[in-house]
Amino acid sequence: MKEGHMSDLPRKAVTRTAKLAALPLGFAGRATLGLGKRIGGRPAEIVAGELQQRTAEQLFKVLGELKGGAMKFGQALSVFEAALPEEIAGPYRAALTKLQDAAPPMPAGTVHDVLAKGLGEDWRRFFEEFEDKPAAAASIGQVHRAVWHDGREVAVKVQYPGAGQALLSDLSQLGRVARLFGPLIPGMDIKPLISELRERVSEELDYALEARAQHTHAVEFADDPDVVVPDVVHQAEQVLVTEWLDGVPLAEVIADGTRSERDRAGQLLAHFLFAGPARTGLLHADPHPGNFRLLVDDGPAEGWRLGVLDFGTVDRLPEGLPLPIGTALRLALAGDAERVHAMLRQEGFVKPAIQLDPEAVLDYLLPIIEPARAEEFTFGRAWMRTQAARIADPRSPAHQLGRQLNLPPSYLLIHRVTLSTIGVLCQLDATVRLRDELLDWLPGFAAPEASEGAEDPGDAEEAEDPEEAEGA
Repeated sequence: MKEGHMSDLPRKAVTRTAKLAALPLGFAGRATLGLGKRIGGRPAEIVAGELQQRTAEQLFKVLGELKGGAMKFGQALSVFEAALPEEIAGPYRAALTKLQDAAPPMPAGTVHDVLAKGLGEDWRRFFEEFEDKPAAAASIGQVHRAVWHDGREVAVKVQYPGAGQALLSDLSQLGRVARLFGPLIPGMDIKPLISELRERVSEELDYALEARAQHTHAVEFADDPDVVVPDVVHQAEQVLVTEWLDGVPLAEVIADGTRSERDRAGQLLAHFLFAGPARTGLLHADPHPGNFRLLVDDGPAEGWRLGVLDFGTVDRLPEGLPLPIGTALRLALAGDAERVHAMLRQEGFVKPAIQLDPEAVLDYLLPIIEPARAEEFTFGRAWMRTQAARIADPRSPAHQLGRQLNLPPSYLLIHRVTLSTIGVLCQLDATVRLRDELLDWLPGFAAPEASEGAEDPGDAEEAEDPEEAEGA
């Protein structure tokens, strides 16, 4: 690989490491400052709020300096967004958007080097045409439009050289400063989450894994009336060639779609979120608007199909989504606080040392799961803001309770994907028959047959014993 074209990502690792390592020191200084203010007679929660704000600001400043890794890093960290107060999450989203827009394209020479390494020095023989100017940025590379040697239009995803080492180095550093997150999210075990993220990032760097996940979806959804996944054409090293997919970007529907277009797009997204894992054993784990297209075929919105791109991050769920999710959701809607609490404890959402009132847990959950109760539900920014405000207000019982809940690593991607999808549904302001999708595709949500009764995981009240819960 020619030195002039080498990415400068790995060389920046030392600087990034130093900046990340300095985070806890800066935080300790601010904690002392906060204590001084508190002695000055200001209410503790105001000081705590300011402390959170400054901690988050410093964290995002460091993330902003991670350059190549920042974009992927930021997406990986988006799981924390839901747990952060809106005044912190707002700037966080803005910073992420800025980072994603600012990623400079790879020089054409570097792209050619990666293609030569993957496809051979005579790589051009694979293509009738190849556009040097990238058509889109990918999380750890970029996408070029081309024509394959058999005449098919293709998307060629090329990975940034050195992106892998830089990203994994960033995640290792984050693991070392995990305690910085403590004040932001007290009930959560951060270290296992970081190691889970590290595994996911390693997988995302592996285009062979991505090719398998995408091909599995393409085969399963071939000729499907609702979902289209472009198939894999070729994969080698850091190069992934897939069929090109035209369509209306979801962002355009969000910006100026009609009511029927918004509702159809929302229904398709909800359908794919739950039908995908049930049908393929995989969860597409990067549901932001850039990864979706609407195939309109000039017909009415009711006939539109959802095109899905980018299978770099998937959760492997051979049995579909975990049975406890559907079961707990059904029991919560039925008002069975004791059994819901028992299941949350059994699954690790409530850590053994934490004592919670089951009724309070149910009160916390019910407004969030309201969309699963109604025959159809309109997701809107106002509803999202109401939920966020309820959980973000330090004086509210929901805030106090939310801070005591834990996110088990095995639920990390499911949590992130569900929240991200709901976020997109709210941007669409879509009216969706969510309950229909849950009944069709979510294990445990439909009432169990009478013969199953005793086997319903919701009967696991014995998991109240903290010792057993920890082993579960």
